[in-house]
Amino acid sequence: MNWALARLIAAQICVHGSMAGMRLAAPLLALREGYSVAAVGFLVALFALTQVFLALPAGRFADRHGLKRPMAYSVAVACAGAGLAVVFPTYAVLCIAALMTGAGAGGATIAVQRHAGRAVHDATELKQVFSWLSIGPAVSNFIGPFAAGLAIDHAGTTPGSLEGYRAAFALLALLPLVSWWCVRSTQDLPAAAAASAKDGPPQRAWDLLNDPPFRRLLIVNWLISSCWDVHAFAVPLLGHERGLSAAVIGTIFGAFAIAATVIRVLMPFVAKHLRERGVMAGAMLVTAVLFAVYPMLQSAWAMGLCSVLLGLVLGTGQPMVMSLLHQITPSHRQGEALGLRLMAINASSVLMPLMFGSAGAVIGVSGLFWGVGAAGLGGARLAWRIGGEKKQPGQGPG
Repeated sequence: MNWALARLIAAQICVHGSMAGMRLAAPLLALREGYSVAAVGFLVALFALTQVFLALPAGRFADRHGLKRPMAYSVAVACAGAGLAVVFPTYAVLCIAALMTGAGAGGATIAVQRHAGRAVHDATELKQVFSWLSIGPAVSNFIGPFAAGLAIDHAGTTPGSLEGYRAAFALLALLPLVSWWCVRSTQDLPAAAAASAKDGPPQRAWDLLNDPPFRRLLIVNWLISSCWDVHAFAVPLLGHERGLSAAVIGTIFGAFAIAATVIRVLMPFVAKHLRERGVMAGAMLVTAVLFAVYPMLQSAWAMGLCSVLLGLVLGTGQPMVMSLLHQITPSHRQGEALGLRLMAINASSVLMPLMFGSAGAVIGVSGLFWGVGAAGLGGARLAWRIGGEKKQPGQGPG
């Protein structure tokens, strides 16, 4: 990993960490003020909702303006959102803050991923770069909530006081400024849009879905994300059925997260031996097998081992998806492609828990695992069929 990539990762961590911290602090404050669980659920959904609607415009903006201008706007929006919560820590403002910090994190993610993908020279570097970048969200999901929690407990006159929450929001408002410090000296890459004049008038973002490899990749990415979501949704239910304590269930979750992070740390060192299609297809197949076994496990140790294995296989998904996305989409439309991907993932994060809840009530938790596992088998076939002519990273539009 070079210094330029380290700065990009740090920039992504700080903006995303601001949103992750708000995602902890805002619901806690709403509960403290006596709001219902339904109101808190709505508040949490708003963090992803903005990205559903703004991902495509953010992608187009990144295609036109590169890295620094989108990052500047993302940082400003995230700082303003968290700053509003400092001044007006009310439920309505917390909802606005959730929308704004979610938008800032989404815009920054697209800008960083697009710049990193265009800065490399071959497919091996793509896999290495996106393996390193994929560690960023895991780090920010720790740093943001941890810092917010410390402030809430220790910055006020008493633990959990309103002053502590204001201090947490202030800290989260300042955190994105570090992102701008990290990228301010980065040289923007030449815009690829000018090279696309020969391709005729600009196309709509949805036209990207007419390309079979991109369409298959988006479906596979959605299936991988759904496997993450069903694990997060169903494991507490299974643990409750098995009579496991909250600490044990949390440990099972932690084992999954650690395994996913470890595999992403190791991937850059073996990137030249990895083939995106094979890794994604293999991950889908192994996930289907593990999902078939998971509901039959009774002990916490067995569930923990299964979670570790799931973390290892699903943790390989995002770096391979991002590497392949940058190979099969034109350089001048990669921001749009990233926007479509982010929109699909966040729409899934908003809707899938509702679907899981309805399906689980009908077919049970075991049926939920088996149904998503069966879909994973179809995803393995789709992943293997992604191919065709790939343009080399750093070249002109395909």
